Amino acid sequence: MAPASYFLLVSFLALVTSQAIASDPSPLQDFCVADIHSPDMHALTLMKVSGFACKDPMAVNADDFFKAANLDKPRDTMKSKVGSNVMLPGLNTLGISLARIDYAPLGQNLPHTHPRATEILTVLEGTLYVGFVTSNTDNGNKLFAKVLNKGDVFVFPHGLIHFQFNPICDKPAVAIAALSSQNPGAITIANAFFGSKPPISDDVLAKAFQVQKGTIDWLQALFWENNHN
Repeated sequence: MAPASYFLLVSFLALVTSQAIASDPSPLQDFCVADIHSPDMHALTLMKVSGFACKDPMAVNADDFFKAANLDKPRDTMKSKVGSNVMLPGLNTLGISLARIDYAPLGQNLPHTHPRATEILTVLEGTLYVGFVTSNTDNGNKLFAKVLNKGDVFVFPHGLIHFQFNPICDKPAVAIAALSSQNPGAITIANAFFGSKPPISDDVLAKAFQVQKGTIDWLQALFWENNHN
C-alpha cells in the first residue's frame, strides 16, 4: 500500500474510532468558561454547538466555577402530573452536568434515555425503585432493577432506557444525578411516541404497540408533560 493511501486509511480509522467512542470531545485547554456576552454567542446558539465562546482566561476567577444552585432546596413536584422535577445545570466543555431530582409520594421520573451520557444516581432522601432495560440483543431487552435507599448509588449506562419511581405513598424522595455530558439530552419515551409534533401516524403506532388505532388516538390527545427543567 502506498504511504499516502496508508496515511489516509489510518486517519479515517482514527476519525471513525474517535466518533464511536467519544461523547463530549476532550478540551484542548484547562477550561473554557462560557462568555455569555460574546458577540459570537447568538451565532453559536443558532448553530446548536455544545460549547460556547471562551472567556479570556486572564479574566476568569473562582466565581466562574461556582453556582448557588440551591440543590439543597426542594423543587415543586405538586404541579407535575408525573410527580417529579428535574433541574440540570451544564458546565461548558467539561463534559459533565448535575441534576437534583425531587419525587413526590408515588411520583416518578418517567422512562427516558440520555443519548449522549451515562448517569450515576445517588439517593439523598427516601426510597426509589429504579431500573434500566438493555438494547435489542440476544438477551432480549433485559430489565435490571433495584430498590434504593438513602445513600445508595445506581448507574444507568449510556443511552439505555431507564426510570426512577418513589414507591412510598406518604414520603417524598430526593436524588442527585451526575451525567457524563454537559448536554446529555433527554428523550422521554411516552412523550416521543405520543406527543411528537406532528404526530406519528396512528397506523404505525397501533402496529408497534399491538393495540387499536382508537387507543393511539386517545393517547395522542393527552397532554404530555416535560418534567426536565
